[in-house]
Amino acid sequence: MTEKSAAEIKPPVAAKRPHSATYHGVTLTDDYHWLKDQSYPTIDDAEILEHLKAENAYFEAQMAPQAALTETIFQEMKGRVKEDDSSVPQKDGDYIYWSKFEEGAQYRKHYRKPVAGGPDQLILDENELAKGKAYFRLGAAEVSPDGTLLAYAYDDNGSERFDLHFRNLATGENLNDVIPGTLSGIVWSSDSKGVVYGLANENWRTDNAWYHRLGDDLTAAKLLYKEQDIGFGVGVGLTAQEDWIVIATGDNVTSEVRLVPASNPTATPIMISPRKVGRQYSVDVRDGTLYILTNDDHVNFRIATASLKKPAEWTTLIGGSDDYYITGLSLFKKFYVVEGREAGLDQVEIRYYDDLERTTPISFPEASYVAQLDDNPEYDVDKLRLSYESMVTPDTVYDYHVREGRLETLKVQEIPSGYDSAQYVTERVMITARDGTKVPVSVLYKKGFKKDGSQPLHLYAYGAYGYAVPPGFSANRLSMVDRGFAYAIAHIRGGDDLGYQWYLDGKLTKRTNTFNDFVDAAKGLSALGFTGKGKVTASGGSAGGELMGAVVNQAPELFGAVVSHVAFVDVLNTMLDKDLPLTPGEWPEWGNPITDKAAFDYIRSYSPYDNVEAKAYPPMLWTAGLNDPRVTYWEPAKMVAKLRAMKTDDNVLLLKTNMGAGHGGKSGRFERLRENAEEAAFLLWQMGMAKSGS
Repeated sequence: MTEKSAAEIKPPVAAKRPHSATYHGVTLTDDYHWLKDQSYPTIDDAEILEHLKAENAYFEAQMAPQAALTETIFQEMKGRVKEDDSSVPQKDGDYIYWSKFEEGAQYRKHYRKPVAGGPDQLILDENELAKGKAYFRLGAAEVSPDGTLLAYAYDDNGSERFDLHFRNLATGENLNDVIPGTLSGIVWSSDSKGVVYGLANENWRTDNAWYHRLGDDLTAAKLLYKEQDIGFGVGVGLTAQEDWIVIATGDNVTSEVRLVPASNPTATPIMISPRKVGRQYSVDVRDGTLYILTNDDHVNFRIATASLKKPAEWTTLIGGSDDYYITGLSLFKKFYVVEGREAGLDQVEIRYYDDLERTTPISFPEASYVAQLDDNPEYDVDKLRLSYESMVTPDTVYDYHVREGRLETLKVQEIPSGYDSAQYVTERVMITARDGTKVPVSVLYKKGFKKDGSQPLHLYAYGAYGYAVPPGFSANRLSMVDRGFAYAIAHIRGGDDLGYQWYLDGKLTKRTNTFNDFVDAAKGLSALGFTGKGKVTASGGSAGGELMGAVVNQAPELFGAVVSHVAFVDVLNTMLDKDLPLTPGEWPEWGNPITDKAAFDYIRSYSPYDNVEAKAYPPMLWTAGLNDPRVTYWEPAKMVAKLRAMKTDDNVLLLKTNMGAGHGGKSGRFERLRENAEEAAFLLWQMGMAKSGS
């Protein structure tokens, strides 16, 4: 019996089983509600699993003719990866720490050696921990203050529940203490005898902070804080001088901070200032003075100070600015560092405690770039570790010598197969959206690219949660750029690329600005000659996957092919389900359709799943992760089922579900590369550029 060709294998057709629910007098009917396993987070419904496997088989069959191209692109991408790569060593206390990949390894090894001299010591081998596992992800990892113990947590199924382990670094033996189900950072007490951490609750939310003393039974752990608001998550951290543990709680718009002494984590927490809806703040401490980054009186944030004795009385240190958006504050012994953006461009400034007028901005060599503080674990330093890149400049690690004002290059990302930045050009263009707003777009292309509308362009964006997509470097993009594509990043509203107001203008009742910006960017780039109608490919993931669903509903004719990863497309149903892991914390971002009829109506008007129509759609590839706690697997599965039933074209529609992974797809650096190669091969195939194996 011969294998069927791709053309002979028919796409899976999901059964229609109408399910209805009524909200605000409106009855919603969902034919594919059954694809949500009712025992979730356990997923064991045989019919659902068979349907997902059938979709995967269809994906494999359709992509089989592109296997040679996928392999070629994978080898290209792999050839740009330095296999025996190492991080730049960094001093932290009595040791120097670094990590490295060995040739052929999927995961890192972590090392240290004494500053005073001595042999390299392997303290953690991710490859050993990942052996026999389909998925592995190292979470938080922290060495104790006395340098003798390592606390590390990992997830081995993609569910984002991390088991916390402890290792004696002198013997290499693990302690008996194991804390399952953590979902937070790890902070050691200053005596190195215990840790503060958070546990995922039954809804996959961290609403708590605990202290565990090593050697004690887990039942003896002390609850330091329990959050009562189901929409708030709890995180833990450590101040710059390492004398206070920070217990922060909040949602996307409101925050509240408490401090406990690192020397006595079970002491009564100090409340900094009670929560006020819409006010965000974060806190660090220097010699009893609080440094507070907050948006309480300016949308682009200010920096204030306060005394630990009167923590709620804040005095402005650096006022808010319409032009300068403050994104970060880091304290060091002799100075502090303010990070921000001006006109969308990263800024890093050194300021001084004893001279409020003295400011040292760090200058970088290109007109458009990404720059930020990197790993700076020590408090008393004379140089700062920085990372830098642009769309044409590979990732570069610098030390900035503060006294001399000098950048020292420590490492430039090596591209073993070769890379000549002079062969590539990057531009930043402004596209006018339909409401008159100027939207920046960063574009990369190879020299010789013709701006006559004849060449394809790939457009990427995210556009949510105030996350700015930086115009950074990606070696993976070169596989498409070298084949004639331009690659563009649209800095659309919903991110905070141009300031916090840019984010506010793409959320809640202004959410559709995000989708309109993307569509208008595609049209504007075509008008400028970067591409032509139908020659735009697009991709996005998570909330960016929601973006993909919205734009193919709005303007399917613009796109030659679309890839939507772990897509948040069933927005209305998800926001109506308060028991899902993220839903309550998401209401400040999208609105609460349970209590607010206007929010219900507005979300319903754009939710991609609710707005699929009987019309032609472009070729599309959708992905999902079976164990994904952020965007549940059934959202892409339902979207594809509905599209198959309603679309009027014969274009390819594929769904790939990672059956042993979560939100980030497969783990392991080469497995991720293979998925990147699949995406590129799909896009090239659909654009008629898939020459056999080339």
